[in-house]
Amino acid sequence: MKNAGIPKHRVPDIGILHIIALAATLAGCGYHFGAEGSGLPAQAKTVYVEKFTNRSRYTGLDDQFDLCLKDEIARHKRLQLVDDRAQADLILSGDFFYIKTLAVATNSVSEPIEYTQTLNADAELTDQHTKQVIWRSTGISATDTYATVASAVVTTSPEFLQQNLRSQDIANLPDMQLAKTQANFSQEQTLQSLAQNVYVSMSEGF
Repeated sequence: MKNAGIPKHRVPDIGILHIIALAATLAGCGYHFGAEGSGLPAQAKTVYVEKFTNRSRYTGLDDQFDLCLKDEIARHKRLQLVDDRAQADLILSGDFFYIKTLAVATNSVSEPIEYTQTLNADAELTDQHTKQVIWRSTGISATDTYATVASAVVTTSPEFLQQNLRSQDIANLPDMQLAKTQANFSQEQTLQSLAQNVYVSMSEGF
């Protein structure tokens, strides 16, 4: 890869991308419960999370999402996770079905230097006692942006500071290694964001 120059255009703020994704989810909802789990059935105390069907082209990505989703549910402490669906008040299931990567910034010779990757999920929540689906949402999404060359990495950003890299390490990494490192970290961030969006949508009912 040739040396990267100044990007021709900048990537939208990641937080804005997440807000847009959440707004898109809101537009397609038919349920309106309260925030932070108050919209869930009051008597529901336990939940069983079925492993989402992997419809992406990445083997094992659904396993990572499964862990992120369970961690997100446990973090909120509204529902207790159970390993036996027979013991659950609610069953959360769905499809982890879509991923895309798009170049969003280029250098002075039109080489891509920044990409976004997007993950989507469809999900539904079933009342185990009545066997009724009490919530369903499609196209829940999360998007994150990552750089593939050192000149495009913002070493002061909160995301970079979460990594095990130092700013001086960036310049010493070959482009291919840097791109892979940033793509993998971005993927982890996107999985966590998707799990958060699924939980928010489920708990608030939209």
